[in-house]
Amino acid sequence: MEIIRGLPNIRERHEGCVATIGTFDGVHLGHKQLLTSTKKRAVEFNTQSLLVTFEPQPREYFRGSRVPARLTRFREKVALFDQEGIDQVLCIPFNERTSSIHAQAVIEQFFVRMLSIRHLVVGDDFRFGSNAEGDFDMLKTAGKRHGFGVDQIPTLELDGKRVSSTLIREVLARGDLNLASKLLGRRYFMMGTVVKGRQIGKTLGVPTANIRLQRYRSAIEGIFAVTVQGLGRDLRGSAYVGTRPTIQGTDPLLEVHLFDFDRDLYGSRLKITFLKKFRDDRAFGSIEELQEQMFQDLSDIRTWFDSHDETRTVLV
Repeated sequence: MEIIRGLPNIRERHEGCVATIGTFDGVHLGHKQLLTSTKKRAVEFNTQSLLVTFEPQPREYFRGSRVPARLTRFREKVALFDQEGIDQVLCIPFNERTSSIHAQAVIEQFFVRMLSIRHLVVGDDFRFGSNAEGDFDMLKTAGKRHGFGVDQIPTLELDGKRVSSTLIREVLARGDLNLASKLLGRRYFMMGTVVKGRQIGKTLGVPTANIRLQRYRSAIEGIFAVTVQGLGRDLRGSAYVGTRPTIQGTDPLLEVHLFDFDRDLYGSRLKITFLKKFRDDRAFGSIEELQEQMFQDLSDIRTWFDSHDETRTVLV
């Protein structure tokens, strides 16, 4: 899969594609339905499939730290797009200039002049352009004029509910990882590089690999049973996601303790898959109280793993 970073890097080989566009936060079952339709159309036209997305996500640009929790970082999205068989991903910086482009200009300058698209696939709630003035009807009218087709993919429902990033955030916030897996079509995971921390876990007898979340807010927080990939074999462990209120932390962090593993992990790129939530994050009255709870968490999670042999093979 090719990643195209910004409009200046569009080349002649990217023209004549079948495209889809959106933020795709979570890359859930509804998104996968859109990607499948895009791939099918690309096969019909004997051309490449192109996914257009934005960084930061438009909501993040407009709302900053008040934005809803992000489900997936760009690197995580790319890994999922690749799994779905998308040929090319065009990432456009979202900024003041991007946000002010009118819908007709998006169509004529971007879809027609720059990409010469053969076909466009969008969701039934897709809006575009300054003040979200563009819609499906505008695209259909423009397609007839410029010679490209447009498909509108209906919303996917599961058990009577619309599959959406908003719903998945709500489900994850209450710790229902099984329902989140159904909505996503996979287990929820995070990816990141291990960085040097304050060594507090090691001091307390529970060494952890620290990973910066690189998002304003995390969709989950608390203590979890996890599996970890990226070290040559799948490993089991516990994970903490939160701000570490007992030691007056402020930035959200992911800390992972690997069971029966002792190796320097700095710089390692890991994928952490969340299987079960054990408790919420909270502040403790002392470091000693925190340490006692950490050992209890590890015992509880090990016991759970021992009674759930199916977690040896994790859906990812």
